Amino acid sequence: MITIYKGGTDGLERIDNYESGAWINVVNPTPKEIEELVSWFNIPSDFLTDPLDVDERARIEREEGCVLILLRSPKREPPEADIPFTTLPIGIIFTQNLLITVSLNESDVIREFVTGKVKHFSTDQQSRFVLLLFMRSTLAFIRYLKEINRMTTSVERALYKALKNEQLIRLLMLEKSLVFFVTSLRSNALMMEKFNTSSCMKMSEDDRDLFEELTIENKQAIEMANIYSSILSDMMDAFASVISNNLNVVMKLLTTVTIILMIPTLVASIYGMNVELPYQHTPYAFLVTVIISLALSAVGIIIFWRKEFF
Repeated sequence: MITIYKGGTDGLERIDNYESGAWINVVNPTPKEIEELVSWFNIPSDFLTDPLDVDERARIEREEGCVLILLRSPKREPPEADIPFTTLPIGIIFTQNLLITVSLNESDVIREFVTGKVKHFSTDQQSRFVLLLFMRSTLAFIRYLKEINRMTTSVERALYKALKNEQLIRLLMLEKSLVFFVTSLRSNALMMEKFNTSSCMKMSEDDRDLFEELTIENKQAIEMANIYSSILSDMMDAFASVISNNLNVVMKLLTTVTIILMIPTLVASIYGMNVELPYQHTPYAFLVTVIISLALSAVGIIIFWRKEFF
């Protein structure tokens, strides 16, 4: 799908024709749409197809007067998905005074621009627009990292009483998200460094200030991801032992209850043997048997209680 926008600080306007200074947003394009863009703007076809590969790393390429910037951006998965957060590449192409973004799915970051959540940018100011894309992507990483931390805390509370592996599997999925985040943030950092040194776009003083702020935010996101990943890894090892210990406690309790229940069974079995037994002809034989069973069971309960088996 190809959507064309143009506008400034007052908002974006959707237009129908390719114009100078416009922003062309391409989401999951068909082969026909790719062919149309290649022929219209003389763009190398791999500039449009590479961002559709979810495993593409962040980088900068130049070819035939066009510049391709691949940015790794975070993406929230649907609730039914196993992994809550992943990352996907966003291709940013400069050609003929136009800016083209290409992605396999609608990115959370791109959606923020389309819905007007990002202020003070214009499609004519391409360098500013790209830096804001970088910044919003980095802020999304930080926002999702905080959400992962909250989800980890919620799972941690449930793990204290867990006997199954369900909660550990949830932690494993969160750890996978953190691995995706760490890898993408590091590749983004290398790409941004090359963006700064390669002079593929001219930046004003305000853009330089924004880039310095962007660098700081990206470093913070990398540190947060590393810390959360380390904590989560240690937590999984610790709670694996907690689950095993909880299971042992349950098994110990069941064993104790089984022993207590075996005491009256043993007494009744002995007195129920088909041989001559003392007091078997007295009218109180059953009552005596019950009292002896209860007394021995009470003694057993007291012993186990003192040994903290309950």
